[in-house]
This record gives sequence, C-alpha cells and structure tokens, in this order.
Amino acid sequence: TVFNSLNHDMTLTEFKFIWYMEYSHRMWGRVVGLAYILPAAYFWQKGWLSRPMKGCVLALCGLVCFQGLLGWYMVKSGLEEKPDSYDIPRVSQYRLAAHLGSALVLYSASLWTGLSLLLPRHKLPETHQLLRLRQFAHGTTVLIFLTALSGAFVAGLDAGLVYNSFPKMGERWIPDDLLAFSPVLRNIFENPTTVQFDHRILGITSFTAVTALYLFSRKIPLPRRTRMAVTSLLAVACMQ
Repeated sequence: TVFNSLNHDMTLTEFKFIWYMEYSHRMWGRVVGLAYILPAAYFWQKGWLSRPMKGCVLALCGLVCFQGLLGWYMVKSGLEEKPDSYDIPRVSQYRLAAHLGSALVLYSASLWTGLSLLLPRHKLPETHQLLRLRQFAHGTTVLIFLTALSGAFVAGLDAGLVYNSFPKMGERWIPDDLLAFSPVLRNIFENPTTVQFDHRILGITSFTAVTALYLFSRKIPLPRRTRMAVTSLLAVACMQ
C-alpha cells in the first residue's frame, strides 16, 4: 500500500537503505535491552543491589520492555489499512509521541540513576534562592519535555512541510487555518498548522526559560559541577 501510494518510483537500492535503517534501529534497541537486563540479573544474583536499587533496576528494565512494545505498537499503526482514506500512509502521531516520550523518560531516568551512583550529592543550605532555582529547573524540564513531544506530532503529521518561513508562518504571524478543525481541541493534535505553530511557540519558550535559568543561576553561589551543568544546558539549547 505504501509503495503504491507514495513510493512507486523507489529503486531497490533506496528501499534497502530504509530497510537497513529500520532493521538497525530494532537490533540496537534489543542490544540496549540486553545491556540493561543481563547485568541487572547478574548484580541481583550476586547480592550487590540494595533494596531501593532493586526497585530502581526493576523500573528501568520494565521501561526498556515497555519502550520496545510501544515501538511495535507505533509501527503497526502505519501498516493498518484505513478505509475511505486516501492520505499518505504514516504512523499515528499519538503513538509516535508516546514512543519518543517513553524513550526520553527512560534515558533521563538512566542518566539520573547513573550520576547519582557515581557522583556524591552536594549538601547545600536550603536558601530561598536555591529553592526557587530548583523549582525553576523543574519547570524548565517539563517545558523541554513538552517541546520534544510536540516535535513528535510535527514529525507524525509532516507538519514541518506546511510552512517553511520564520519567524512568520507564510505572510502572517498567526495563520488563518490555526483553528480550522472542529472541535477546537482537535487542532492541537491533528491540525498540521496548529501543531507546527505550537512547536514553534514551545521551542522559543523553552529557549527563553533555559536562558533565564542560566542568568538566575549566576546570582547564586553554586558548586562548580552545578554551574557547569547549567552552562552546558544553555550551550545545548543554543545549538538546538
């Protein structure tokens, strides 16, 4: 169906490239799963894991399995026949966002757990400024996560192809078809124009929040490691 609808002129060499990309992704995912589960089972059997760490390891291994299941569920949506639909075959943007979101949670949880074991926690005085910085950092994290998820909706709907000008979308700051779908809530997840508009706004807001977090952190005496982390966050945000 995909071949007839979209890629009828694709050569065998071009198909092989896509096939090997997908195959490598699946194989790499399985290697990652084994890299989690086999050492975890070995450490568990040796008695090297504390009770809290056992719960953490179980959660991470469960997330790995869940991530693989979500990947299969996402791909399945792109292979289903859709009656009365002449649209280009594509995976569900909802499942794509779930797959990406799950991967981000898994990666972040793995990194947090690893750094918590490798680096001692700093004992800092709980000042009002430090509490505000921590709340600001948590809020920025949520904002970045939502921005990434909105990117999955852009990819799932090919929304990046609708407008390719910046900062305006075409000739307007706010496009005419922003709320073309009914009910209104449906536009946020299914209208390519709205999805691209939201992603732009979230991206700009995330970058602004990271910059503000960096500037605010400069006013507070922080350990060198924390200051490096905030500076690195700003550098990555600028690169992104």
